Amino acid sequence: MTILAGRYEIIGQLGGKGFAITFLAKDNRQISEPLCVVKQLRPHHIHPQMVDLFEKEITILEELGKHPQIPQLWDYFSENQHLYIVQEFIQGHDLSHEILPGKRSREDYTIELLLEVLEVLCFVHSQGVIHGDIKPRNLVRRYQDDKILLIDFGIIKETASLMVNAQGEFISSAVIGTPGYMPHEQKKGNLCFGSDVYALGITAIQALTGIKPVKLSQDIQTGQVIWKDQVDISRHIAAVITKMVHPHLSMRYPNAMAAIQGLMSESPSRPDWSRRQAIKTISCVGAGLAASVLMQRVLQVFAPETLVPLFTTPDSQGTTSAAAARAATQEISSLKTFKFETVMVDKWGKISKRYPRQAKFFTEDLGQGITLEMVEIPGGKFVMGSSLAEQERQLDEGPQHSVTIPPFYMGKFVITQKQYQAVMNKNPSKFIGGRRPVERVSWDDAIAFCRQLSQQTGKSYQLPSEAQWEYACRAGTTTPFHFGETINSALANYDANFTYGFGLQGKYLQTTTNVGSFPPNAFGLYDLHGLVWEWCQDTYLDNYHGAPTNGAARISDRTPYRLLRGGSWGDKPSACRAANRIRYPQNFISVLHGFRLVLPMTNNSHSSSATPGKEKQL
Repeated sequence: MTILAGRYEIIGQLGGKGFAITFLAKDNRQISEPLCVVKQLRPHHIHPQMVDLFEKEITILEELGKHPQIPQLWDYFSENQHLYIVQEFIQGHDLSHEILPGKRSREDYTIELLLEVLEVLCFVHSQGVIHGDIKPRNLVRRYQDDKILLIDFGIIKETASLMVNAQGEFISSAVIGTPGYMPHEQKKGNLCFGSDVYALGITAIQALTGIKPVKLSQDIQTGQVIWKDQVDISRHIAAVITKMVHPHLSMRYPNAMAAIQGLMSESPSRPDWSRRQAIKTISCVGAGLAASVLMQRVLQVFAPETLVPLFTTPDSQGTTSAAAARAATQEISSLKTFKFETVMVDKWGKISKRYPRQAKFFTEDLGQGITLEMVEIPGGKFVMGSSLAEQERQLDEGPQHSVTIPPFYMGKFVITQKQYQAVMNKNPSKFIGGRRPVERVSWDDAIAFCRQLSQQTGKSYQLPSEAQWEYACRAGTTTPFHFGETINSALANYDANFTYGFGLQGKYLQTTTNVGSFPPNAFGLYDLHGLVWEWCQDTYLDNYHGAPTNGAARISDRTPYRLLRGGSWGDKPSACRAANRIRYPQNFISVLHGFRLVLPMTNNSHSSSATPGKEKQL
């Protein structure tokens, strides 16, 4: 029995040879999910510079693993002159079990394959990474949800094959890729994003024809793959795949985003799959790199009449009325725009980048000259929870899972004392100040505020679901804080006597501050890390098994505890991470607790989340 790093018990070999061998292993320190994949890298010699390079590649794999269709990286180490990485084990089968010799796949199967893999590749390419070895064996269909995952990135194999020459330079001793799937430039060692597009196109041809790539003929003069005479598919799809596998890089789609646009461009026949795939692709791409360009193009071509319903919130039966759609349109047309600046920090907490941004909002009149600013939050898809590698991670922050969030509005700030006074005619706070957050409010108090404001305005104001809160807090980022890997007292109000990561100590204020005293995140929201804990709709459960994937609140009668997010002025920085969560009874009052509001995208009070005072029971 072989045990690596004192914990990973090797069960058997999954594949690989030469520089990289993959094993199935059992992590003896994990109880709930003990199975994992251990990849052994066998370089010629572990040079110190190679270890540095390996660690840089590991950082890339960590980022890639944040996509729900790429295995998560759990660990890495060196032992006995070998390098090892440990990744999530995916229960499923690779597509070589679906794309079989002699079997011709249907056109709609191939289209869905292309769309799903290209969406993942959009994320990969947006990170500046080339997969380098796309083929059926590196595409795994997960049994849990039938999704296709992209595995076995070439960067690790390339690192394992590196040698150091006499001049101290790294040289690769192997060409990354698989014969038949590699374009001409890759055979010469010149990988680019278009190389991945080529390999996926060849995979599509293999699916359609049932012919292995090495047995496909090529035109002697042009070098183009000969395959269209073997299949009966639409002219548009044939043209797209032909462009994906063009032998000349300049004539090929340059990256996954361009290939998706080509695939979704209008064809004369407008096939039956068009609208279904348009909507499916929008939901997959979410708020990432592809969304802003692709979403508009897809809707214009395939489903222009679905533009409003796609961005309204379904009622309890999952439908959206025309009146609700019109209300949403009217509300959106009245939005104003505000400009702001976001910041990012380096690993020591020093501001390293600044970005000018803008967002839309509307203003709610609370009476007595007091207003409430509600910011438009775009819908999208994100990975909820923290990775196993995140510092000071708590057990209740997992397992990580993908959540798709419909668009909604959220308070630019937590509710202030003057806003609470205007609606509830009282102020329970200890630290008095009109623009300071209201505190010493229980969950019950927050729900009463929502109910009163909803009656006053005719809108359905709510507490955010836990998923809405984390999505809004992260605003497209995946780091512990929306501004980076650490935190400092110039960016948030927390107990700065303590540090996180490589961050430094700062000034501990020991009290609340006016809302908006620190830089906002990319959605234009303020004070999501620190200041006051924010009540959410959800009841507290100690893990995410069975958690909703549509952004709805999770309500259960099995526990009396309600959930809070964000940390506070009195907490250590680790408590202020985007993924951190705590629980308290719903009638509990503290100077550390406040709340923030959300509003569904329509005015008709229908939402996939629980309505205040009318929570569903699981």
